[in-house]
Amino acid sequence: MSITRLDPGPRMSQGVAYGNLVFLAGQVAETKAGQSVTEQTTEILAQIDALLDRAGTDKTRILSANIYLADIATFGEMNKVWESWVVPGVTPARATIEAKLAAPQYTVEIQVVAAKK
Repeated sequence: MSITRLDPGPRMSQGVAYGNLVFLAGQVAETKAGQSVTEQTTEILAQIDALLDRAGTDKTRILSANIYLADIATFGEMNKVWESWVVPGVTPARATIEAKLAAPQYTVEIQVVAAKK
């Protein structure tokens, strides 16, 4: 079975497809860094959509999601965006954790594993 890497870099790839699974790296906001949790979450979910599409799948095939928040008090704000994005009836297993993220301008990071179509 071959391994396909999406946007490989010196430390990590943005995604790795192996067999029928796609593993995405934790995604953070690129253009909305430093802005609200709503704006960052919206951008991150769009990035996830694009990466999953490139890997031959989509958000309806997400198996699990890990969401990291710099401040758990923003859970409701993030969740409002998540709930408008996720497809009812095919929601993934999910964990939401408060964590110190890589840089202070990041307030949300989302990592997913999906099945290919």
